[in-house]
Amino acid sequence: MSKILSLRLLNSSLVNNNFVYKNIMTSSAVRAKKLLEGLKDNPYFDKYAGAIAKLQQTNPDEFISRIEETEKKKRPSKSKESVVKFNKEASAKPSSLSSDLKQTKVSRLSDVMKLELLEDKGKQEITDIWLNYYKQKDCICGVMEPETFDLMFERGSQYPTFILPLPRENGYEFILSQFSGREIHMTPLLWYQTHQENAPECLTIVHYTDLRDSKGIVLMKGEFDTKSINVQEAQCLANELQLYYAKDNPERLKLLETFTKHPDQFKHMDLVKQLETISLLTETFSQKKKQSS
Repeated sequence: MSKILSLRLLNSSLVNNNFVYKNIMTSSAVRAKKLLEGLKDNPYFDKYAGAIAKLQQTNPDEFISRIEETEKKKRPSKSKESVVKFNKEASAKPSSLSSDLKQTKVSRLSDVMKLELLEDKGKQEITDIWLNYYKQKDCICGVMEPETFDLMFERGSQYPTFILPLPRENGYEFILSQFSGREIHMTPLLWYQTHQENAPECLTIVHYTDLRDSKGIVLMKGEFDTKSINVQEAQCLANELQLYYAKDNPERLKLLETFTKHPDQFKHMDLVKQLETISLLTETFSQKKKQSS
């Protein structure tokens, strides 16, 4: 009886293994066929069609492996220098956030302007030069008081990661922001959830402190990906950032603290309500200004 049972189990195992093997072979064959269809667009396909077809039929796994290896070589590689690493612990609702900021190369004003030409210029004149220089470029710019910069980055060290709502045609898109040295890096939250710390940036804001002591100003420049946001949206994000980090508003400071320290209590719609309140006040002020003029 035990021998019969053993034989039955053995036969059953062989059948099941054969079934799995057939499934693997079928799956490989189907995949190979799809890859073969894609190769037909290659101008050299006709020349090697016979050899390709033979390999595809006799050894579909090797065929697939060769095609995939070729495709990998075609893909553009991303150098480590061109991708800013976002904090791995950052998320829509982080369980914990590291207070250690990424080490980035310090941006110097001398890399973008000749400082010797500004030595005899006053604060207002330098401001005008800076704003006019970037007016026609795909970027945003601004000038800050040193006190505002200090407050903003002091809070940036307390709350290094946050999300900002960006108005879109059909609602709001949430943008993840992260302080790093004198820079702020932003990426759509969806991109971060997909690519994690390798998420491509949509906006990078850099602050130059070279003139803070001699002229009493800090210069700001923000470069953005024109395929993901436009100049108005980039400016909107920069304005929101200052509203949260450089203004003493109890409600907005509470949201920063909740996001960082009590993520389970954080509600995304509270950000939207804040932005809508700001937009409403701005619109009301503009209307009153028009009526009085």
